[in-house]
Amino acid sequence: MHPQNRKIQFIKKFLFLSIIFLGFINATSIDKKIGTNNKVTFPKFIDYNIPYLQKDFVGFKEALAFKESQGSYTVVNTLGYLGKYQFGRTTLQRFKIYNTAAFLKDPELQEKAFIALCKVNKWILRKDIRRSVGKTINGIKITESGILAAAHLSGAGNVKKYLRSNGVQGFSDAYGSSIKSYLRKFGGYNVSNIIADQDATIDS
Repeated sequence: MHPQNRKIQFIKKFLFLSIIFLGFINATSIDKKIGTNNKVTFPKFIDYNIPYLQKDFVGFKEALAFKESQGSYTVVNTLGYLGKYQFGRTTLQRFKIYNTAAFLKDPELQEKAFIALCKVNKWILRKDIRRSVGKTINGIKITESGILAAAHLSGAGNVKKYLRSNGVQGFSDAYGSSIKSYLRKFGGYNVSNIIADQDATIDS
């Protein structure tokens, strides 16, 4: 390789690694506040095609958030779902969140609301998690993280129907995302730090 070409390649690699390093430093603040073991999240300007190697709860929530909103706290979709995790207004009211404009401007509140919803869904689906994890339905190995992701998409009730019918009673949202696709895409993450809680709140 020509020396000039080697120099160009070195500069490109240096800039790429610098962006990743700075991005991960800037991404720690919210996770430190909400107690997710100080793991870092993906900064929004990083290429999300880069694999997130840690299959932990932070990896789970960031992968799900990217699917929902490309990680944007301020987005509202065409059906009125809000924020990084695309909450419906009814779900927000369950957690006593009524001011959606303020919600969109509050990343920490969005993160807390997501954790609280995971706790509630895990409680609702506790029996189905116990019965179904490890089984294969429609060619997909069922995992706890896949179940929680599917519940975020469709609601816990629809996930119950899917699992208890052995995959016969499915669900797809208005954009074509299905329980089956979420079980596959978000399976295999360690979400054991989420404690099932029927009465979870954003402060619990």
